[in-house]
Order: sequence, then C-alpha cells, then structure tokens
Amino acid sequence: MKRYRLIAGLTMLFLTTLLNGQQVYEHNYLVKVGDPAPDFTINEAGGRSYRLSELRGRVVMLQFTASWCSVCRREMPFIEEEIWLPGKQKGLAVIGIDRDEPLSTVSKFASDMKITYPLALDPGAEIFGLYAEKQSGVTRNVIIDRNGKIIFLTRLFERGEFDKMKEIIFSELGKKH
Repeated sequence: MKRYRLIAGLTMLFLTTLLNGQQVYEHNYLVKVGDPAPDFTINEAGGRSYRLSELRGRVVMLQFTASWCSVCRREMPFIEEEIWLPGKQKGLAVIGIDRDEPLSTVSKFASDMKITYPLALDPGAEIFGLYAEKQSGVTRNVIIDRNGKIIFLTRLFERGEFDKMKEIIFSELGKKH
C-alpha cells in the first residue's frame, strides 16, 4: 500500500511539473546554477525602484525572507555583518526580498533586525515565484555574478553552506571585470 501511495505521489509531482511547464530543481528551485537570473522590478521599502538587470556589473545577493520566518531572522545578522558590510564597498548588492508582506511590516522588520541592506516588497510572492515554487519556504539566497548569471543557491541557514556562499561571493568580488 505504501508503495502505491509513493508511486501515486511521484506521478502527481511529475504531472504537476509537466503541466506547469517548469523544471523543478533541488529545494524546489525553478532555477539552477548557470541559469540567467530572472529579471524583475525591485521596489525597495524605502521607495527606490529599479530592475534587477540594472545591477549588471555588480555581484548581487537576493535574500528571500519574511518577518515571520525564524530561520531568516537567525541568518540576517550574519548577512549584515559578514557579507553586506564588508562587501558593499567592493561592488556587492544585497537585497532582501520580503515575501508578501505590507510596507509597514517590512519597514518594522528591517528596523527590528537592525539591518542596513535594503528590503524589497514582493506582493503575492511574484518575485519568489520566478525562483522557487510558491508553496515552498523562504530562507533562500541567490547569488548572481556581474553578468547576471546565477552562481550559488542556498536553502535554510546552515553554517557550512553559509561559509561556502561567502567564499563564492568574495571570490567573485575579487575577479577583474
């Protein structure tokens, strides 16, 4: 009986993926390392708007987050201190993409977390849905090189993976462009 349920479940997953026309990768990502980063408009909580593609020439870290996410809250001080502050003068852009929360919540979240990198609004999780299946969770980081190509993806906050991400970011920042 368990075998039939497993087969039925896998069949449903396969059919859903097939019908959606999207390949689903590890950790429910819709993108993979080597893909061009899907472009979108960034609407920062502070009022600034621009397209991701306008950041070409810079290394970009997208941090998918939300105020209700305890893992995100645990990771954010490390991003601030170990990635954003030492990287911003070297051409790094860090943007927190807050999943489906209103401006007042996002602004309070940034203040509570004492972060200085910008948080952007993602109504309806539309931006999130360009990168991962919408029903999957936040606490994701997408690292994009100066040419707009995805070079690293994370899920959740695990110190070893975080350190690897840091290594990749700073190695990319050190490359001639």
